[in-house]
Amino acid sequence: MKRPTIADIAKRAGVSKGAVSYALNGHAGVSETTRKRILAIAEEIGWSPNTAARALSGSVAFAIGLPLCRPARTLGSEPFFMELVSGLETELSTRSYALTMQVVADVKAEIALYRRWWAERRVDGVILVDLHVNDPRVPVVIELGLPAVIIGNPSGIGGLTGVWSDDAGALTETVEYLVALGHRRIARVTGLPDLLHTRIRDDAFTAIRERLGLAEAVIHPADYTGEESARVTRRLLSSAHRPTAVIYDNDIMAVAGLAVAQEMGVRVPADLSIVAWDDSPLCKLVHPSLTAVSRDIPRYGARAARQLLAAISGARIENYQDATPRLVPRGSTAPPTQTAPPAPAAPPTQTAQTAQPDRA
Repeated sequence: MKRPTIADIAKRAGVSKGAVSYALNGHAGVSETTRKRILAIAEEIGWSPNTAARALSGSVAFAIGLPLCRPARTLGSEPFFMELVSGLETELSTRSYALTMQVVADVKAEIALYRRWWAERRVDGVILVDLHVNDPRVPVVIELGLPAVIIGNPSGIGGLTGVWSDDAGALTETVEYLVALGHRRIARVTGLPDLLHTRIRDDAFTAIRERLGLAEAVIHPADYTGEESARVTRRLLSSAHRPTAVIYDNDIMAVAGLAVAQEMGVRVPADLSIVAWDDSPLCKLVHPSLTAVSRDIPRYGARAARQLLAAISGARIENYQDATPRLVPRGSTAPPTQTAPPAPAAPPTQTAQTAQPDRA
């Protein structure tokens, strides 16, 4: 059977091949009614783009880049990235685009990767994640003219476009909920301190603490891994004035924190309430199930992919604010006991101390 062509679509639609090309590639130049008719005919006759020919022409790579500046060993266990990729793939597959992921050692290596990808036409655009405070990647991507969408707050994206949600609002709602339960000593186990979303949550945490007159905040930096979270949680629960509630910046850290509490004989939620961020299936598989700040991460990915594909086609795109993450109470939060049991003694080899994030 002959492969359907653009000429076949044009003949059936009664338009020129140029009009068909505009419609199939999402460009201006045809009315919305004509575009819909052309797309319907293309689907009816089974037309699909000849991606090999177009890639060989050098005009398009049919690939989107996603560099990840995280240790490779942690990515497989990080639910956020797995769900983000699922959303990206859902959207990209409908347009015959591939997702090119590459782990890099640091920001310098990531910038070099952008330059190489764009010079060699390996990708048509990129998704940027883990936005830093004063991120050096942003001006480089703008300088290259590389189509890009950032998953992050618009305060740090320069002239690029972002897909984001209100982390500060979600953090404030979570603290207000814990205070309503009766908690006054609330700690956070954060992610990497130089990430923009960590800084935004830090600032929101400080602001709500001061507004409600809570005890001095204790913010412990971690690295999103269970191992580091366990170490920090042991330090918190061994302190003389241990918190009655802890908010973790991802669900891996929260699960590790729950395990440490059980290991040390601290009852959850009677002695300690725990809140996770991102609400992956892990939060429902442990006992008690974890109260979590929930957001639709696959939808995040799909939206970012749509924005980037539109930018690649030449359309003008704008920042998109997704719904504010919502708090989902479960079994890991409750009012604190009136008289908390004494803090467990720290192991002989461990020194209980307060860590503060490096703000440099």
